Amino acid sequence: MVTFMHRAGLLLIVMLAGCAGTSVPMMPRVQGPWWTVAGNPDLGELNGPRPGDRRGGQQPVDFAVWQAADGTWQLWSCIRGTKCEGNTRLFYGWEGARLTDRDWKPMGIKMRADPQYGETPGGLQAPHVVREGDTYYLFYGDWVNICLACSLNGKTFERWLMPNGEAGMFSEGDKANTRDAMATVVRSDPMTWYCYYTASGEGVGADYCRTSHDLRTWSEPKVVARGGMTGTGGGSAECPHVVFHSGYYYLFRTQRYGGPPTTSVYRSKDPMDFGVDTDDKFVCLIEVAAPEIVIHEGQWYIAALLPDLQGIRIARLAWVPDGIVQ
Repeated sequence: MVTFMHRAGLLLIVMLAGCAGTSVPMMPRVQGPWWTVAGNPDLGELNGPRPGDRRGGQQPVDFAVWQAADGTWQLWSCIRGTKCEGNTRLFYGWEGARLTDRDWKPMGIKMRADPQYGETPGGLQAPHVVREGDTYYLFYGDWVNICLACSLNGKTFERWLMPNGEAGMFSEGDKANTRDAMATVVRSDPMTWYCYYTASGEGVGADYCRTSHDLRTWSEPKVVARGGMTGTGGGSAECPHVVFHSGYYYLFRTQRYGGPPTTSVYRSKDPMDFGVDTDDKFVCLIEVAAPEIVIHEGQWYIAALLPDLQGIRIARLAWVPDGIVQ
């Protein structure tokens, strides 16, 4: 069977071999209303200016939502535009008793980049948590590399260093801003990790995937999505997020954080091909940025940034047939 975990570390779909032949093309639809779970936090002496528009000042951006071992809900967001040294970014956390609660409790700064482990000062980006067995795995970017930290309770994480003593597992190069990791586990023999991520080498944005059996040695990268109607700019393929539904894999790919926020959705039978320089697999647009998909007690949810980039919200998500057969 294949188990896909969403960016926040929850089970999305278990596809049994006997059901693999069922294929129904669907489209995701947000079912309102939204509720806000996190705002722009108070960082004390690290507070950055509050923005006069969506392009400046301190902002909560890419984030992860998951359920810790004690049943509480955890949310970590990359906060940019702070007074943190270097690239101004750090991870801040909130905790909720229930996924459907509003205004989760602020839990303070959770993580800052550490140059002794090869991380770029102020460069932390896009946390993503997967639970596998009794261990929680935190994937994140450090501005150059995709890195990893681990936890047994889903609340406190320690970096899982590579043999060279650094946190970075792989990169598309010093100037490509490798970021926005989303990991999945394929339960085959041997078990294989798939890691989707974004990079923008030479200003060309694309979504990539690498695989690993041990989280130490990773395959060469494969471009799984690029170009088409969304263009090839540095921000054209951000926040890749892959889910499985009714026989297809769906890639959520953000192009704009505002004016309005925009995420494109692609559908494919092959989780390693969502369209390179083509729109053949395009499904629809959703007015959200940096979406995370969660299934809890049989209900699908979508979490996304507030349109003004001053917090994070959640709504229910539905899937409807679109009548297109591939």
